Amino acid sequence: MRFSIYRYNPETDKKPYMQDYDLDTEANNCYMVLDALLAIKNTLDDTLTLRRSCREGVCGSDGMNMNGKNGLACTTHLSSFTGPVIIRPLPGLPVIRDLVVDMTQFYQQYEKVKPYLQNSDPVPAKERLQSPAERAKLDGLYECILCACCTSSCPSFWWNPEKFVGPAGLLQAYRFIADSRDTHQSERLADLADPFSVFRCRGIMNCVDVCPKGLNPTKAINHIKELMLEEAV
Repeated sequence: MRFSIYRYNPETDKKPYMQDYDLDTEANNCYMVLDALLAIKNTLDDTLTLRRSCREGVCGSDGMNMNGKNGLACTTHLSSFTGPVIIRPLPGLPVIRDLVVDMTQFYQQYEKVKPYLQNSDPVPAKERLQSPAERAKLDGLYECILCACCTSSCPSFWWNPEKFVGPAGLLQAYRFIADSRDTHQSERLADLADPFSVFRCRGIMNCVDVCPKGLNPTKAINHIKELMLEEAV
């Protein structure tokens, strides 16, 4: 199977280029894209650079663009490709080397939404309780693994990465806005009320299409807008 991989080492290369590798995937027991990348690194070219950790679709570290679509290399089956596999780093983020991108801007936007519980009520003796119905509202929100596949597939983030929070950050913003234990909903909504933080979303749903966990950031963003409207009224 042929793999065409984005290569760029800023210490030695003047500009990026694509490099082709032909790999016997059966002989190397490759089932996922990550298997193939590691086989290429171990047998054909040890200079190939990528991130990976758990190999189970949990850590989110091996997000990349495969044949034009973002995803996790460890959960993307080679059988889903019929021709050459073209692998590039996640778009819209600075490339450090080869398939490794600088996630600084992504994490800065994540931090901006204050992704932690805020509660001004007196601390209870045991824990802050939720009903099953209140807890169910968090399903589809807390499972985000911060792989950046959604945010780096969003044109609004490409255009305004320093202002638009992005799908992943806004999904987490709504996760705490919707949490019955959080008492700072109004403040959270006010922090997002500027023209860029949430309103740059155009609803094209690229984020939904690429999320490896099957989450729906667009739905969460629309809920934030609805709550802002209610606050304004």
